[in-house]
Amino acid sequence: MESIGKSPTHAQPMTARQGWMRVLAQADPAELDHALRALDALPAHQWLRKPETGMAMVRARSGGTGSQFNLGELTVTRCALLLADGTMGVAYVRGRSQRHAEQAALADALLQTGQWHDRVQDALIEPLARAADERRDRTARIAAQSKVDFFTLARGED
Repeated sequence: MESIGKSPTHAQPMTARQGWMRVLAQADPAELDHALRALDALPAHQWLRKPETGMAMVRARSGGTGSQFNLGELTVTRCALLLADGTMGVAYVRGRSQRHAEQAALADALLQTGQWHDRVQDALIEPLARAADERRDRTARIAAQSKVDFFTLARGED
């Protein structure tokens, strides 16, 4: 799937884990919750770091290539957990949803285990990636409706 394998802003392909972490972080929390509930008998886990909310500084570049500047702060929730087999899952999500962070970390851990990987990939990551692509396409179509093509306007020099 293209959205998982390629970074939208860089030519370098993402690793598989970077791809699923991106999908989990950007997932709609309700969709993630619904998809994760469909996977019954999830393994128990213990907390390495319970979900906690903080701030992160967002940096940007003028024109994408200029000098970096601080754009502003963003609320982020993070957590880390450990499955019984020793697999660690982590998550950083935008906003204050502790449940979203917990579920993303659990999915991250499950995707790293051989017995759960394919099942979670098929039932969780692929549908969430498709939903994210659809949201992006819908937003792009709405934005395209307001596009102004200045080359078609008459200059008034006649």
